[in-house]
Amino acid sequence: MLRTLSLTRAIVPGILFLVGFYFTFTAVQGNNGLFQRIQVEAERDRLTEELAALQMQTQRMEILTHRLSDDYLDIDLLDERARSVLGYVRPDEVILP
Repeated sequence: MLRTLSLTRAIVPGILFLVGFYFTFTAVQGNNGLFQRIQVEAERDRLTEELAALQMQTQRMEILTHRLSDDYLDIDLLDERARSVLGYVRPDEVILP
């Protein structure tokens, strides 16, 4: 017996293949695909590190601000800041570059 390939038997697998290819491509390259997720995670990691650095800097500035406040005045820190900002040096000091 000779079987003939009908048109529907040829088109249906082709359409199914194209639909499967479309969904696979979208899952990898689409707006919410695999590559986009990798980029978002890398950006999240970078921003998390930046946030940690900024939090450390903020904490340091809060400590320095507290040490220069009226409630708790650190004379050594005040002297250091005044010398740094105004450029004052005592005659008996040696400055190393």
